[in-house]
Amino acid sequence: MPNFALHKLKVPTLLSAFITLLNDRLGETIVFPLLPFLLDRFTNSGSTLGLLAGTYAISQFAVAPLIGALSDRFGRKPIIIACVAGSVIGLSLFAITISLNWEKILPGTTMGIPLLFLFLARVIDGISGGTATTATAILADISTPENRAKTFGLIGVAFGLGFLLGPGLGTTLAQYNVNLPVWAATGFALLNLSLVTWFLPETHPKSARSKLPRKRELNPITQLSLVFQQSSLRRLCLAFFLFFMAFNGFTAILVLYLKQSFHWTPEMASLTFVVVGIVAMIVQGGLIGPLVKTFGELKLTLSGIGFVIVGCILLPIANKNNAIPTVFTAVAILALGTGLVTPCLRALISRKLNASNQGAILGSLQGLQSLGTFIGAATAGISYDLLGAKSPFYGTTLLLIVVIALISTRSLTERTRYKV
Repeated sequence: MPNFALHKLKVPTLLSAFITLLNDRLGETIVFPLLPFLLDRFTNSGSTLGLLAGTYAISQFAVAPLIGALSDRFGRKPIIIACVAGSVIGLSLFAITISLNWEKILPGTTMGIPLLFLFLARVIDGISGGTATTATAILADISTPENRAKTFGLIGVAFGLGFLLGPGLGTTLAQYNVNLPVWAATGFALLNLSLVTWFLPETHPKSARSKLPRKRELNPITQLSLVFQQSSLRRLCLAFFLFFMAFNGFTAILVLYLKQSFHWTPEMASLTFVVVGIVAMIVQGGLIGPLVKTFGELKLTLSGIGFVIVGCILLPIANKNNAIPTVFTAVAILALGTGLVTPCLRALISRKLNASNQGAILGSLQGLQSLGTFIGAATAGISYDLLGAKSPFYGTTLLLIVVIALISTRSLTERTRYKV
């Protein structure tokens, strides 16, 4: 940023981006561990749970290219304000829906009506879900290629802290009223909106802004096809997509699996997410920088995927006699793996981007993640109902083996070209 005096505003910028990323996680993790228990009034279907979890993601996918392009054209701040405001609306609708006594309001009504409102709330929240995309672009704006992986580690810290605070706060509040956690998430979103409105500086200078692309280029499918047409990004982006499809797929039904297989309470289920938060914060908050310098992003990405595979294998091995030690060991290993993969794989892709189209490509990455999450969550839910509770874990393992093959093949190809 030699021509843009951003360093003077780095602290409020990092704080605003971090709180935005944290809000994006808290909106999920405060409620997510309790979701199967909240839905007890309406349904106990794995397919419905998976679709509800994936609705946010597919809605986000539909607008991800537009969000990225708008932030490249008009700057990061106005876009992130609009997105956080939409998040407030979506969370508020979700909170109102689960708080109402539908039997009294509409006597004899089916549970399909409140479920419809819950899906609508997720759609609204997802459409405005460009918060993570724009916050990631902000972090890219204020970092250099050399320290980008370390800066992107803030994404992991927010991810970890969200998993640490969200489940704990959600479980604590649910002891008083099961609806309170959703209202708490709404309140934090309001705080986030105030912060980005009043304290976030603009990080994308006018000299670096680009014109809006044509309408057809904002089509999410078209945008993804353009990414995959770039040979330098194709394998990495496909690996990125499959990783999040696999990981977010089985995590969408993890709490339901623990609830139905081991009769775990909301408190026990939430503790697994607390473990994830602690491990992710340690790895991405303090270790990722030194680890990247020592081993490099590629080796850490492959090692991280290996850890996730080990965690996926451990989970279906658990039984009622060893569930507690096995499940908690598995989620700790999963968190370690994800803590390595998330910033390093993003950094590998980010290194190949130009400053002028960073927002659009990062928006496409978010679109890939969202599409993968929707497909993964929906597939895992259907598999859970039709093939058995353990089937999503086996499917995840197979997909992650494919991810390793894609990244390893890409690395071998590049080394061969370098030698030639």
